[in-house]
Amino acid sequence: MMMLMVVLCNEILTSYLYALTECPFHPSNQQQRIIIILFWENKKMIRSFFLFSLFLHSTLAQIPAIPLDHAIPQKPVTPRKHATHHKHATPILVKKWSTLSGNEPIVIARGGFSGLYPEGTPDAISASKGISTFLCNLQLSKDGGAFCVTGDTLDNATTVALFDPKQKVYNINGKNVKGHFSIDYDSSQIDSNVTMIQSIFSRPSYYDGLDAVLNVDVLFGAEKPPVFWLNVQHAGFYAQYGVEAAQTVLEVLEACPIAFVSSSDIGFLKSIAGKTPRMTKVIFQLLNAMDVEASTKRPYGAIVKDLLTIKSFASGIMVPKDFIWPVKPDKYLGLPTTLVADAHKLGLEVYASGFANDIFSSYSYNYDPTAEYLQFLDSKDCVDGVVTDFPATASNAIRCFAQNNTAHKKGPTLIISNNGASGMYPGGTDLAYQQAITDGTDIIDCSVQMTKDGTPFCAASADLTLQSTAIMKFTGRSSVVPEIQPKSGIYTFDLTWTELQTVKPQTINTQGNDFQRNPADKNSGKFVTLPEFLELAKTKAVVGILIHIQNAAYLASKKGLDIVGAVTTALNNATFDKQTTQQVFIQSDDTSVLSKFKDIPSYKRVLYIQDKIDDIPVQTAEEIKKYADGVNLQKTSIIKTSESLLIGLTNAIKALKDLNLTVFAHTFNNEYLSLAFDYWSDPNLEISTFVKAAKVDGIVTDFPATAYRYMRSPCSDLLTRIPVEPKPGDLANTVPEDLKPAAEPPAPLLVSNVVDPPLPEVINLTKPEPAAATPPPKASGARAFTINSGSTLVAVLVVAVLYAGH
Repeated sequence: MMMLMVVLCNEILTSYLYALTECPFHPSNQQQRIIIILFWENKKMIRSFFLFSLFLHSTLAQIPAIPLDHAIPQKPVTPRKHATHHKHATPILVKKWSTLSGNEPIVIARGGFSGLYPEGTPDAISASKGISTFLCNLQLSKDGGAFCVTGDTLDNATTVALFDPKQKVYNINGKNVKGHFSIDYDSSQIDSNVTMIQSIFSRPSYYDGLDAVLNVDVLFGAEKPPVFWLNVQHAGFYAQYGVEAAQTVLEVLEACPIAFVSSSDIGFLKSIAGKTPRMTKVIFQLLNAMDVEASTKRPYGAIVKDLLTIKSFASGIMVPKDFIWPVKPDKYLGLPTTLVADAHKLGLEVYASGFANDIFSSYSYNYDPTAEYLQFLDSKDCVDGVVTDFPATASNAIRCFAQNNTAHKKGPTLIISNNGASGMYPGGTDLAYQQAITDGTDIIDCSVQMTKDGTPFCAASADLTLQSTAIMKFTGRSSVVPEIQPKSGIYTFDLTWTELQTVKPQTINTQGNDFQRNPADKNSGKFVTLPEFLELAKTKAVVGILIHIQNAAYLASKKGLDIVGAVTTALNNATFDKQTTQQVFIQSDDTSVLSKFKDIPSYKRVLYIQDKIDDIPVQTAEEIKKYADGVNLQKTSIIKTSESLLIGLTNAIKALKDLNLTVFAHTFNNEYLSLAFDYWSDPNLEISTFVKAAKVDGIVTDFPATAYRYMRSPCSDLLTRIPVEPKPGDLANTVPEDLKPAAEPPAPLLVSNVVDPPLPEVINLTKPEPAAATPPPKASGARAFTINSGSTLVAVLVVAVLYAGH
């Protein structure tokens, strides 16, 4: 429920990130968080200060995070564990940038690494220091105390309701806002009674309630504060109640070096004109186009058109990112504006705000946050900086991926499609395969299914319910097949090829319909036969193909369909059995299927293991080697996870590679919900971890373009430690002891789960079957299901109708 509310709010609100803190979550969500925090406080929990080694193997801290003319000797907040850096990293090539200064864009971290830790906390600051400028969104207390909390109120990001249950209503810029306001408390009350929590409930809650609200005085009293950007919120509002933001800011500037001061209030910016140090840049923050600026009473969408006037009181502008790349009502990108070029011509810097890996922006980015950053960095008019909750992703985009469009793929790790580029088009279709090839896939795959009349074709599953519109036309063909799945479905082997061509393929949204994939093309393309797939592979000269064979025993014994024979015939007809220029992988979860291809030495056999395991004993690995040249494992069988936290590497890779078996990992997606918290909602970091830490031989992905861009970057080099990247298990070490996931029981892969009985004979359906037919043998690891077919069919129909509505 919490996650759905976050998604709903993100769809309703504009893309301006800071407005998220005012998102009207259901009160029960906030109450739940406060109850948890109160429980921690009552137990006087003490957290281990072992800080997640965010900068392991990184050289970024050795490089100025901002242009040299901005750099000021600073003192960081004392970290809970010192970061470490790789001493022998490959030098980063100097890039030419189209920023106003010609220097690389800077990364501005809202409250530090606030995508992982509550904003302004010591961990958030320590994790972002060295790669970014720290942005403090200023709120003022009634005695002029300066605190870093984003938003109009203290509510969404703090535990203020525990301290003071009563709320007030104030008018801010013409809108009535209800909540707890910093102006109603003095500094000591906030310092002593209010702690920080995550304002977005889909983010980790482990660190909620552990640290006080960041007081600017405390920050600058530390040994080494970070490079600092002070953003003054609602200066006019505070002035109404006798607190002059200008006076507070000028006092801070006199005592401490600050690189940037910004505000959305023109009156405030004019009041400090000529009074700031030369080294401090004054930036005008524009809010959403329809919001009204406090002092002029004009909407920001009109003010931005008069850049010359802005130039008279500011040296740059900070704008919501859609001022530069507008998002159309259908959530796809529109044409870019000329704002950056126009501002640069007048000598104004441009900083784009609102970046967060876990906030949906546009379908054009395919849930890849790096793709979004590059939209602003790789254009001919590059922004001068980006404001983000995830500074590591922004920093990696600048250092690793920007200006890297012509590089070639590095390293041996194979990119293997999952039913083509199924993150962009319906899986198994001509468009999905063409896109996968365009996106740099090494191995295109076909999960072979059979029609009633024996046509082999490519589709993710034998059940057509979710991957096509079949339920709208063939509801009466729905049936229950316990050997395949516990729910009812409409199966390919119950339709002829002619019938199948009357339905449209459909994109499967793996994280639910709140995370739709390229909805404009959700029914585009057509299913392709296996011979058509093989012809495409030969024509496009891909590195290789992977043929996945499913349900062979059931098809032979119950449907009279020889899927192994159909695959063999198609490969022979396409001469894949005789040529060696393209690698052929035959994949199945059935060792008897793999045995059918043992006499063709050019084929590589891959055992597909869907079950989650955490150990492969030596005897099991040795048994696998009798049937296969490689294994395709679930990601969590290679790097163990628990409650969205990485625990560490299992022994699976070592056990298999000790016997020279190839190891593939499946399935990689871009949507942040599919990622462990350790990956910071960044699919590129997950790929990097499996390439560098796990050293897999191939990754199976719905989004080949994301993997290919990573493989082309200098960051994919095993000897190059340029990116800021996680280490499995580090984040779990920072979680309070009482909240750490409980140890899960061991799940070893046993020999009995690997070896299957011989395939049954293919029955002849033209002859009557014996009265008591012997059921087909269970495949290794198969489970029996108890089904209520009536209720299951109703459930399928309901889901399908709802799905069609999207």
